[in-house]
Amino acid sequence: MRFTCSQSLLIAQLAFVSRAVSSRPTHPILANIRLEADGDRQEIELVAYDLSLGIRVRVAAEVNEAGVLTLPAKLLNDIVAKLPAADVTVSVERNSQTAILTCGAGRYQVYGLTAEEFPALPQVDGTSQRVYLPVEAVLEGLNASLFASATDETKRILTGVHVTGSATAMEFAATDGHRLSVAEVVLLDEAVGAAPFALTVTIPARALRELERMLAQQTEQVIAVMFDQVHIIFQSAQQTLISRLLDGAYPNYRQLLPTKFERQLSLDRKSLIASLERIAVLADQRNQIVKLSISQAQQEVALTVEAPEVATGRELLTAQVSGEDLQIAFNIRYLLDGLKSMAASEVRLCANQANQPVVLQPISEQKATYLIMPVQIRD
Repeated sequence: MRFTCSQSLLIAQLAFVSRAVSSRPTHPILANIRLEADGDRQEIELVAYDLSLGIRVRVAAEVNEAGVLTLPAKLLNDIVAKLPAADVTVSVERNSQTAILTCGAGRYQVYGLTAEEFPALPQVDGTSQRVYLPVEAVLEGLNASLFASATDETKRILTGVHVTGSATAMEFAATDGHRLSVAEVVLLDEAVGAAPFALTVTIPARALRELERMLAQQTEQVIAVMFDQVHIIFQSAQQTLISRLLDGAYPNYRQLLPTKFERQLSLDRKSLIASLERIAVLADQRNQIVKLSISQAQQEVALTVEAPEVATGRELLTAQVSGEDLQIAFNIRYLLDGLKSMAASEVRLCANQANQPVVLQPISEQKATYLIMPVQIRD
């Protein structure tokens, strides 16, 4: 095998593929990246797979001799990242497991493993569907939901985002038990094609974070998606991401959303974020709690943080308030996460009692709902 590729292009794709390399591999081969040089296509293929998440990319290269080998992902990344911005040549003698990397005056030997042991990326079964989704819509849904997924592996089903969809719209939902984010994005008919589809899957948040990185760099307007009961595949012209789906029934989050509210207030989203970030300096000193005192008579809301024996802080914001006065408290980071996921200039906060769920919504065309549980406060 022998190929030549620019250092900048190679390291960018190696860094992306390496995100699917197992941090605690159960077999030495899972710590490696599979490299295959294709002389006909004049490109190399890089693959990493940890048996749950798989990433494959194709990179343009000058291929003098086809071949395949696996090399240690971390070592390969570290070497290529330090090479000068010039062409890198990788060569492997026949029947050898040693790759020789040359770039400028540098020459490195990296010992690999044969590709025969490397697990094949899964394929979706014959009953799978193939649809085309607008990249912009998928990114919008991910931005509005991913942050609310759980990190506690004991609640495995909650470590994913529940995605449902048809040819006209998709819904992204995520919850960690303390908050719930639901976003609906509209799909354009010309982007998804004429064929109808029905999607109901729970995708690991880890895989979707990598998808978000992948789509953020895309110049293409649509992404191909194939799925069955076990796996989902996202595919662009040069990159492919494959993830195993999460088993089990996702909670019926719709029944958690209140349908009536006794109190509502509308206020400027950026002003609220700015005030919360200033006062968060004090919240970080103690328990991350901010208290909101909502006044109907004054048409304002006061944000208060008390860090006993350290400091206290107060921010006052004008708001449009309907309903009786209310004092309610939240984890300030949870509140900021929800606000930052929205794009509207104004938001609406809907509440009932101080110990009941609160709903935050953008006042715009964006269809998003963020439910957050308040925390108990004592006078």
